[in-house]
Amino acid sequence: MRYCKGEEEPGHASNLDLLEAEEAPGMPSTASPSPPPGSDAGPVALSAPEPPASVSVVVPCYNEEGSIAELHSEICAAFEGAQETFEVIYVDDGSTDGTSEVLQSLHRRDERVEVIRRRRNGGKASALAAGFAHARGPVICMVDADLQDDPAELPPLVRRVRSGDKDMIVGWKKNRRDPITKVLPSRVFNWMLRRLSPAKLHDFNCGLKVLSADVARAVPLYGDLYRFLPAFAAAQGFEVSEVAVNHRPRRHGRSKYGAGRFLRGFLDLFTVLLLTRFRFRPLHLFGGLGLLSSALGLAVMTYLTALWFTGEAIGHRPLLLFGVLAFLTGVQSIAIGLIAEMIGHSRQGRGDEMAPALRVLSHRQHTPARDLPRVVSSDLHRQPRHREDG
Repeated sequence: MRYCKGEEEPGHASNLDLLEAEEAPGMPSTASPSPPPGSDAGPVALSAPEPPASVSVVVPCYNEEGSIAELHSEICAAFEGAQETFEVIYVDDGSTDGTSEVLQSLHRRDERVEVIRRRRNGGKASALAAGFAHARGPVICMVDADLQDDPAELPPLVRRVRSGDKDMIVGWKKNRRDPITKVLPSRVFNWMLRRLSPAKLHDFNCGLKVLSADVARAVPLYGDLYRFLPAFAAAQGFEVSEVAVNHRPRRHGRSKYGAGRFLRGFLDLFTVLLLTRFRFRPLHLFGGLGLLSSALGLAVMTYLTALWFTGEAIGHRPLLLFGVLAFLTGVQSIAIGLIAEMIGHSRQGRGDEMAPALRVLSHRQHTPARDLPRVVSSDLHRQPRHREDG
């Protein structure tokens, strides 16, 4: 067995623990056999290594034992029919049913299957991050394990991303096959995000996405921010689009969607607003709010002062307390914006994971790293278009 490296505890496996690499019975070993004793024959030549995967399919799983085998058959049929070399990376996010056993069985039977098993449930974002880190292909596909996404949609989207037409393509569940209690909040959420995000999509949270490895390396992925991947990619200058895809009703397991997730999603909208619009100018956000609050408080106190000069008592009026609190809140908000600006200034030159992505067209053999804060390398056949030298 092979184990993923993580934080090791004495006497225990790592947190990302099981990446099973056992060979199926009857499969030839790739190791070079030793010549028999007394023989002058050299080592037996190894067979040619198989070509690297051109596509990595990342599938986060949590208690989906009833759908994994069928999903894997559909993925294989889709990419084999398109004559693509591919790998499928299943990330078992701490499942408590038989998902782990099903994945181990698939791994023994199919050498294109990679399995990452987590000791406990850590959320979809961290599961995707583990899958992206393990992926080898220049194009990465995301598919949910519940069989509601149709893998047959993936090969045409992969060809578009590989050709350089788009950096990320998001599925749009135009005819969604879910209960209204799930569809209606999702539509409200997508409408709000479409207004706040630089990516103007209908369905940000579709589990079917195809993206270049550059995008996977560049966008932040933690907490519940996986549903905002298109927004972060567009904010960094990547080209993002959507395609209407086939959506199927859930047949196995149960939905992980609930009221708590809905509320967390709306709170995360503020995170997206801050990271995509005001990350490099926080004073514009906090200072703007502070000026409005201070102006309101100052207006209230000016009005009360005028009343006081006319001889009217104002000490017992709640409006006085409101005016003072509004003014002080505005001052504090401006101070927070100034502190954020100083922190951002002190980080200049240290790199920023949300800085705009760059592609360089240059006659130099090596572009000095000091000239470019962050260069996104690309294995795609696409001409860079940001900077020209020579």
